[in-house]
Amino acid sequence: MSGRGRPRQFNRQEALRCAMELFWAKGYGGTSLADLTAAMGINPPSLYAAFGSKEELFSEAVELYERSEGPEIWEALTTEPTARAAFEAYLRRTAHSFTRSDKPAGCLIVLGALNGSDASPEACAVLRRHRAGNLAGLRERLERGVAEGELPAGLDCQAIASFYATVQQGMSIQARDGAAVGTLLAVAEGAMAAWDRLTAVPREASPA
Repeated sequence: MSGRGRPRQFNRQEALRCAMELFWAKGYGGTSLADLTAAMGINPPSLYAAFGSKEELFSEAVELYERSEGPEIWEALTTEPTARAAFEAYLRRTAHSFTRSDKPAGCLIVLGALNGSDASPEACAVLRRHRAGNLAGLRERLERGVAEGELPAGLDCQAIASFYATVQQGMSIQARDGAAVGTLLAVAEGAMAAWDRLTAVPREASPA
């Protein structure tokens, strides 16, 4: 029996990876349906049948990015023996990961979609959720440092986590603008130079 008229078979996981790299390189708004179907090797009906919508495809692509690209950076928070070593490794791994020659520069979670009149609310919400999760991971590592006695009680872990998350997000933008790994490593070194000051709890002023 002829297979004429049957839907074309494709490797869903490989198609998803192609979509992930396209969104990573061009962003949600810069990636058209035609771009996606060409990269994934499928037609629009097959895309909708397999993934539901562009927004749902993007959400799955971001999940794949976190699983496949994220551990290279985020494992530093659990494998390094101290909070300081963990944050330094996190930033250094970021510098190398964001400037790999075989991948789009920067970070999909940062660059995938920005809030604006032409942005997809659903895509922006997906990325905000992942950025919030990453921020929580940094805060929890600091809280662990407090619990283990490495860092002082009363530390503003949320503020310090926000500082280092902001540094990493800036590194993503610099990488996309063409910054070399050495430039980002210098940024990491500068951010770690602030560690002692950031993790010191200010003493209360003595009464006059």
